[in-house]
Amino acid sequence: MESMIQNYLYTYLNKAKYEMIDKGKTFYAEIKGLRGVWATGKTLEECRQNLLSSMESWLIYRLKKNLPIPNFTVKSKRLSIRRYA
Repeated sequence: MESMIQNYLYTYLNKAKYEMIDKGKTFYAEIKGLRGVWATGKTLEECRQNLLSSMESWLIYRLKKNLPIPNFTVKSKRLSIRRYA
């Protein structure tokens, strides 16, 4: 079962925009909705892994600093409590 954090990361990872830079020698990726989240890599997979790492660091930093995280919601469940006599 995916955790809510994994779900958040992979949702945004799927929104990443990739391009070739450095005369086709390097991949660059960024996620527009997450300011400051970007990465590079020699292969597309390396770039994707670096982007995931960048996103994880960004998320941890924002959580530690109590900064807002776009579209991050915690689904709450209603609990019913039975009272026994």
